[in-house]
Amino acid sequence: MRPFDGPAGATVRPDHNSEMAKHEPVMLREILEILPLRAGGVVVDGTLGLGGHSEEFLKKIAPDGILYGFDWDDSMLALARDRLLPEASRRHVVINLIHDDFRNIAQRLDRQVHAILLDLGLNSAQVDDPERGISFKDEGPLDMRMDRSRGEPASALLNRWSPQQIEQALWDYGDERWARNIARKIVERRKVHPLRTTKDLVDAVLAAIPIAARDKRIHPATRSFQAIRIVVNGELEGLGEALHSSASCLATGGVLAVLSYHSGEDRIVKKAFRALVDGGGYEDLARKPATPSQEEIARNPRSRSAKLRAIKRFGI
Repeated sequence: MRPFDGPAGATVRPDHNSEMAKHEPVMLREILEILPLRAGGVVVDGTLGLGGHSEEFLKKIAPDGILYGFDWDDSMLALARDRLLPEASRRHVVINLIHDDFRNIAQRLDRQVHAILLDLGLNSAQVDDPERGISFKDEGPLDMRMDRSRGEPASALLNRWSPQQIEQALWDYGDERWARNIARKIVERRKVHPLRTTKDLVDAVLAAIPIAARDKRIHPATRSFQAIRIVVNGELEGLGEALHSSASCLATGGVLAVLSYHSGEDRIVKKAFRALVDGGGYEDLARKPATPSQEEIARNPRSRSAKLRAIKRFGI
């Protein structure tokens, strides 16, 4: 494997230094406590993002450790490379950055590893980039794809799906109780003006949910944006199988830790871990998932819904 296995010419936002400065990896202290990181160790960051977790991993596995970093977003890999390579060189750690989905970890690794982290959330650079269309905070193209070199943008799906398909997606992946109203409003509006921007989707949601019925704690479009993003990227497809295959890459004593951020993800992680434990060779490191401290939530509100689960391999 090459030290950086990613496409040349990856698009990097010009303000990436400020993104690094404000990026805070979720539940870092708890993750460092639960993963068996040591000098010469081999660790996989399956969802590299801006490399916040991995930057700390380098310190723990130095010298002579190996870090594998996966991400399906080539621009995130470019940012992480700039952040991590100087530190890896200084600490005598080998780093392999791989442009691929974490679901393919087992196919891409050439050895057993001591620790794997899967952070299933988004990082601040992705959320705050209007060109991605993930957030409703700023108007931008209604895209939502993590890897914009493949798949269909959210606008194409929403302009093509039947009302029933839209409703099902909003209900299944967003727990949106106004799913039917929102689906009807989207279909009604696209007949006049196809959805193209994040504002188009926000306006449809606001038109569908009565003011008196709106959740005061979150923006009315939050659940809809989450649900559509999950479908666009296939975020839950094959997740359970990926957890099983990733766990098989652990050496004896190795730990697989997963950060999830909504109930659908956590249910899949819980079910997969239970199956691994029941099948033998693994133990669950906590009966209930760990959650962020109140101090972390106050410092980083985006961490508030995080749940951390982990299993350890004790036999082969």
